[in-house]
Order: sequence, then structure tokens, then C-alpha cells
Amino acid sequence: MREILVKTSNEAVREHAKNMNIETVENDEPKVIIECREDEEKAVRMAEKSNHIFIQSPNWKIISLENLVAKVKGKTKLIAEVKNSEEAKLALEVLELGVDGILLETNDLGELEKTVRMLQERSMGILKLEEAVVTEIKLLGLGARACIDTCSLMKNGEGMLVGNFSQGMLVVESEVEATPLTNPRPFRVNAGAISLYTLTPNGKTKYLSEIKAGDQILIIDREGSTKPAFVVRSKIEIRPLVLIKAEAENREAAVTLQMAETVKLMTSKGSKPVTDLKPGDKVIAHFEQGGRHFGTLVPEEFVLEK
Repeated sequence: MREILVKTSNEAVREHAKNMNIETVENDEPKVIIECREDEEKAVRMAEKSNHIFIQSPNWKIISLENLVAKVKGKTKLIAEVKNSEEAKLALEVLELGVDGILLETNDLGELEKTVRMLQERSMGILKLEEAVVTEIKLLGLGARACIDTCSLMKNGEGMLVGNFSQGMLVVESEVEATPLTNPRPFRVNAGAISLYTLTPNGKTKYLSEIKAGDQILIIDREGSTKPAFVVRSKIEIRPLVLIKAEAENREAAVTLQMAETVKLMTSKGSKPVTDLKPGDKVIAHFEQGGRHFGTLVPEEFVLEK
């Protein structure tokens, strides 16, 4: 999670920040207030002399931070002063790289909690992935499947975790590669049957049928690194489906996907179309213990999924 500091005159906010191991500050120096181009240049010069700079942008909240991230990222720690979680989110996303940290100036306990939740949802970090062996492939009939279109450009080796069961999921790769009959659609994951689970950035699961424009999904690569992506649309259509099961150390994962050459499951070194899969092939999977209650993981709960 990116660094968060708090500046407040409210003792309750100060105490709550302390309980969450968040540092409170009284002195936000060295500091540059960005109101014109000369102020930007002052911040650039200061970056050569200080290991951190506090930046306050009263009016130009995005462009000024974009310019500074481009000029001083890596030279010093850039900390943006913000008033709420919305400003914090913008600062952390400028130029995709974002600032190094935020200083939240608030006397509102709810705003502190909202900002911390936002940071936690952005930072699922790395999920454990492991190889699972395909044990069964069964052609089903027609069924409703969902294509999830995002506003992200995914790369080779990136996709979504989906599963018939919440305890075991496989990774479906985005449509990043062209074929003789189709153009690449790197914004899309043909994610599977509408009743499949997928993980979201807050650690909860959602059914694919529930995903809609404006929601966030979790993108994962084959190393387990994750990042959020916004959904532009979910396209549900009737297509032929295939059931694929895989096992690792007596744990099972299963997915129900569209039977098509463009739908690929991720492997440790590449990906393989579901049309080419056969028992004995290895794919990558994510397993967890426990059950889910309205999407929230309950590790201690016993749930049998089959």
C-alpha cells in the first residue's frame, strides 16, 4: 500500500490513525504550493536536495501532479496533500505511476476510514498461484457467458481469476493476441459462464452476472501480481460451453468457459486455448480455504463445493 500520512486537529482522528499504524504529522515541510509553472520548477529544484517533498495543488489537481511525476519520479518521494479519498485516488493514478504517498488533511473520521479502504482495495498485491493438472474436460450445451470489457490495455500473461468454486479459480487470459480470423481485443476477457465467481480488488468475490459498467475487477498476471481495472461493459451472450476441472494436492478448481479458440487458460509459461486442452495439461490456479458470505471470505467456515 502507498504511504499515507494524516494531518489533523481532531484528537479522535489522531488516535484512530495511530491505531491503524498511520503516522500523523504537524509539519508538512519541505512544501511547494503549485499555482504556476514557476512553482513546478521550484519543486523540481527541491527534488535534487530533499528526500521528500509535500505538494499542495489548490486548483490544478491533476496536470500539476502529472508534470511533477514525469519530472521527479524516482529522484525524491513525492507526497500529495489531499482533502478526501477522491483527491487521494486521483493523485495515486496520475500518469499511471502516481505519487509516492499522500498527506490526508482532515478532521473527519469517516473520511480517514474511506481513504484507507480505497488504498487497501488498490493494493491486493501478489496472490499465490500454483500449477494444477487438468483432470476433466466436458463439452456442455449452450449457456450464457459474459465477456468483460475494461478500459485497461492488458498485456500477454494478464487476465482474470474465475471459478465455478470460490475455493479454486483458474486464470483466463485476455484477448491480447490476433488470430487469422480475429483482431486482438486487449481490453477484454471472455470470462465464462455468468454464474462463475471472480475476485474483485477489495478481496471479495462477485458473480460474473453481477458485473456492470463502472465496477472494478481484478487483473492478475502469471506471477500473481494484481491490479484493478474498471469495467466499460459486460456482454452476456448464449454460446457453447465447456467444463474444465483441474487438481493440485487434492484441491480442485473448475471453470465453465466458452468453447472457442480465442478463450485461453494461463499456464506457467504461456497460455493454451480451451479447444486444445487435454487431461494432463498444467494450468495455473489460485486456491483458498473457507467459504464466502455475500462475497466476503470466512476462512474458518467449512464449505463443500463440487
